[in-house]
Amino acid sequence: MGRTAALAAGAAAGFLALLLLLIVVAAGSDDGAGAALGLPGVVCAPAGGTPGAPVAGFANDQLANASSVVAAGAEVGVPQRGQVIAVAVAMQESNLHNLSYGDRDSIGLFQQRSNWGPSVIRMDPKAAAKLFYARLLALPGWASLPLTVAAQRIQGSATPDAYAKWESKADMVVGAVLGITCQPGQLGPGQPPVANPLAAEVVRRALSQLGVPYAWGGGNASGPSRGIPGGGPEAVQAGDTGKIGFDCSGLMVYAFAGVGVTVPHQTQAIWQTFGPPITDRGQIQPGDMIMASDSGQASGIDHVGLYLGNGQVVHAPESGSTVRIVPNIWTDPWWSKHFVGAVRAHPGPRPNPT
Repeated sequence: MGRTAALAAGAAAGFLALLLLLIVVAAGSDDGAGAALGLPGVVCAPAGGTPGAPVAGFANDQLANASSVVAAGAEVGVPQRGQVIAVAVAMQESNLHNLSYGDRDSIGLFQQRSNWGPSVIRMDPKAAAKLFYARLLALPGWASLPLTVAAQRIQGSATPDAYAKWESKADMVVGAVLGITCQPGQLGPGQPPVANPLAAEVVRRALSQLGVPYAWGGGNASGPSRGIPGGGPEAVQAGDTGKIGFDCSGLMVYAFAGVGVTVPHQTQAIWQTFGPPITDRGQIQPGDMIMASDSGQASGIDHVGLYLGNGQVVHAPESGSTVRIVPNIWTDPWWSKHFVGAVRAHPGPRPNPT
């Protein structure tokens, strides 16, 4: 499993002071302002909106076209994730307007060229969306790819990174089309609410990176970053050096940065910084970091994941993989064998030593 780089342990006194500060900030925060922006990584419309009102800056024909794209996805059996990808692509290519012009012979919502099909089909929002979905479904492993990667492999854009900026807006627009409103503590399909708002933000940030590639040494407070040398044969074979992604603790660095908590980019340092350890599974809460060891001993800890509740963990597993959720870790052959304990870095009730 993933071993990370760069040891950066935090001082205990400074950490406790930071916890107190964050608790005060959280108590005085404006929850409504956050809700107005939607929820990162969650398909839902901002709370407080009215039917027909603009969503994420889109209105009128734009929302009608988004509805056609979502409806086409439902008709051909494309899951919600695929619908978000399609809407994000249409946002980038046409700003969700059904354009009769474009670069060379590109037309329609997706700016599809003549090799995609007859113009009458490319100018029909629902039919054009089905053309897009056909290529998406033919793309191996599309559901586990970052949105910008899946979009680029289909569209072949001259600006391949441009799709990423539309993902959160596509989440909101698809949520509006489907009638899903963001709820406080909501984390996404199948995820339970998290009572502690800071823990909920940590979980949301981690879940927003689902599908991002593993890269040894990758990840920082701003998001995925280039991997570094030193990850062993598996990392070399997978081309981790220079690849943009996360390793296991890099994902934790990013997740906790959203609430102002600095997490070391090294698993042993995480274990040592955020005590006391929690070894009683019944005390582990969403937002706690689950620590694993190949030897089964604390001295061998070399992997970390973020607990979501209901026996689920989100983590960056190993070279060649992507950020993903593991269900039922307590019965999972690997996790149940390698679990050592958990640590709590977010502000909240402290565990009793066990």
